[in-house]
Amino acid sequence: MCLSLLCSPSLDAQELNCTVKIIHSQIQGTNKSVFETLETAIKEFMNNRAWTDLQFQKVEKIDCTLSITIKKYNEAENSFSGEMIVQLSRPVYNSGYSSTVFSTKDENFNFTYKEYDNLEFNENNLDNELTAMLAYYAYLFIGLDLDTFSPLGGTEVLHQVENIANSASTSFGGSGWRAFSDEKNRHAIINDYMDGSMEGYRQLQYKYHRQGLDEMANNADRGRTAITEAIEALKEAHSNKPLSQLPIIFTDFKRDELVNIYSGHGTEKEKQTVYDILNNLNASQTIYWDKMKK
Repeated sequence: MCLSLLCSPSLDAQELNCTVKIIHSQIQGTNKSVFETLETAIKEFMNNRAWTDLQFQKVEKIDCTLSITIKKYNEAENSFSGEMIVQLSRPVYNSGYSSTVFSTKDENFNFTYKEYDNLEFNENNLDNELTAMLAYYAYLFIGLDLDTFSPLGGTEVLHQVENIANSASTSFGGSGWRAFSDEKNRHAIINDYMDGSMEGYRQLQYKYHRQGLDEMANNADRGRTAITEAIEALKEAHSNKPLSQLPIIFTDFKRDELVNIYSGHGTEKEKQTVYDILNNLNASQTIYWDKMKK
């Protein structure tokens, strides 16, 4: 998949193909239309905006999902409290398979929204927490996706994620934005990802996806070797910054994929190397790592 900066009728300014789902079953005795309106507004905000100057072919649009569970809603104050599961995926070359590039649960997805309000975003003046959070993830999705197609390819876009996180920590100050309040919140994710000591983790994205998964259709052994090298880089990233949750998050959403890559394939030495690294990183998933050795 190639991105081109040349304009042509086959190219599109919008980068995202974002699926949005609002789950509001916990909210009783209120007008349900506000949730339907909110879902449509978020979907249009994510998909209809040109977030960068890049031009994407329609088939190259970045697939992502926002699944928002509303736990509390105050109609008088137009306030919502809930959590959001985000997921970014990319197609694997020459296959019908899509690989998850990033997935996490944002447990501090709290905001105000009045039905039929226009969702607007100005990076230089953050005055709406909902659009700040959505823009944060839009840029994060684009930056991470670009990192999988070229080494550190998403740097410029990811700096915009940093800027939003830093500005939002001052403008809103909620626990989702505050530094050091949560090892998995929005501030921690982008801070760790862009930390120089974690560059190996960023390089891993290209090694694992472009040189690994994308190569497996042509040469499964060569692709798997690149993935093994990427897992070894994961170990190094963890050693460089032991408190970072990114390597653990990675192993959580990649566990089934890794089992499929190594179970019944590769050398015993290769499988043992990967097993040892993953088990040391994330022992909570040992039942999955055991399957790789079969």
